[in-house]
Amino acid sequence: MEETGKKKKVYTPQQATRKAESYCAYQERAQQEVRDKLYDWGLHHDDVESIISYLIEENYLNEERFATAYVHGKFRIKGWGKVKIKQGLKQKRVSPPLIKIALNQLNAEEYTAKLIEILEKKNRLIRENDPFKRRNKLFQYALGRGFENQLILEALTDNDFTF
Repeated sequence: MEETGKKKKVYTPQQATRKAESYCAYQERAQQEVRDKLYDWGLHHDDVESIISYLIEENYLNEERFATAYVHGKFRIKGWGKVKIKQGLKQKRVSPPLIKIALNQLNAEEYTAKLIEILEKKNRLIRENDPFKRRNKLFQYALGRGFENQLILEALTDNDFTF
């Protein structure tokens, strides 16, 4: 059977290094993303690791910088909570200490304000008259967005969501 689609181009280590520099300069990347991309380009383990080392030395690749950018982006743009952001960083194979450092950079007041904003927006869209079911729907929605149980409960209790 024939393969469908284009045949993957295999790069030399020098070509891959230049291409990886561009790839990392375009946007912050996790080490694992770059490593996977290098393997996709047909490189072997030793070449991949030496290119990763070079990118780190030349500051094209910085895991802490990536984690911080990821946290701020997912929080501000997508409105994700810490739980969901943490899961995303774990999937990108970022180390737990770096995840903790990046999450601690979120402003607590801004974080709570974002949760309340999300709850208010969702509250306007829910067509449920039963106050208990309405509160549960809001709670489940915020939970799905990655916010912590206790914080959601406090936000629902402290703010008037016209049940």
